[in-house]
Amino acid sequence: MRIGIVTPAPPRSHYGNRVTAQRWARLLRQLGHRVTISQHYQGGPFDLLIAIHAKRSYPAIRRFHRVHPNKPLIVALAGTDLYRDLPRSQRARESLELASRIVVLQPRALDALPLHLRGKARVIYQSSARVRGKSATRTGRASCASPDRNDAERPFHVCVVGHLRAVKDPFRAAMAARRLPASSRIQILQVGGAMTPVMAARARAEMKRNRRYRWLGEQAPNRVRRILAQSCACVLSSLMEGGANAISEALRAGVPVLASRVPGNVGMLGKRYPGYFSFKDTGQLARLMNCLERDVRYWRDLKRCCSRLTPRFAPKRERAAWKALLRELK
Repeated sequence: MRIGIVTPAPPRSHYGNRVTAQRWARLLRQLGHRVTISQHYQGGPFDLLIAIHAKRSYPAIRRFHRVHPNKPLIVALAGTDLYRDLPRSQRARESLELASRIVVLQPRALDALPLHLRGKARVIYQSSARVRGKSATRTGRASCASPDRNDAERPFHVCVVGHLRAVKDPFRAAMAARRLPASSRIQILQVGGAMTPVMAARARAEMKRNRRYRWLGEQAPNRVRRILAQSCACVLSSLMEGGANAISEALRAGVPVLASRVPGNVGMLGKRYPGYFSFKDTGQLARLMNCLERDVRYWRDLKRCCSRLTPRFAPKRERAAWKALLRELK
């Protein structure tokens, strides 16, 4: 099939929607399809269109449906679609009405859809290849499992992955780190570009006032995965998520996740996962980070939970899910 993928994220950017589009393109090519990624639909003769983001890709969705009313159209929903736009945007709702199928990234997303649309929705978890950090035993992961006095000078790296934008609540981990005891070895590594000059200024100011915080800026995807794999833990503090790829990458790298208790994260990790904190709750996150660093049983409990979840995000399962979906649309 000739498949078009439309994403609002510009070429060569590292925004989540663009990364998702590129990964799906690789996956679909592995299945034998020809795939083109663009920001807009220009009338190309595709057999199928996949539009990422119901509201922002609405012009492409509407035009493709008008030009090819009998061809399949898949709309993939972002977190802002599900938890902000659908209740207030006519365009987002119309995109779902026009869709042949709706793709969501975790099962809790189905609860946000109107009842009459849930039958054409499919859950496809975002996958990640396994990544192992070469220097993990030197950067703290081994000392997390077996803490002793010999590790007192080794940093306990906690990473935060994602662009600096308000919906990600990006500085929550940095603020929590300020509340840690003086003896803590935790260092926050923030990876992601600033979406506004204000965010960049705040990150630079945080580095000056907070000795536990370092902003690394935007990094290439392979570099992000290496930083993640060499960390002791990952914090995901978002106010809303459709299904964070950072979670799948962390779990596939064997890195425990501390996550805000929002539907998108609960859909990925399960309601009994022991690493949640209430969103915007700085004190609760600080307590979890402190516990993760000092309590071997808690760290091992998180590791066991993550290990059980890891197969869910294997690339072969994502490929199988897409293969089954495309078979439905033939």
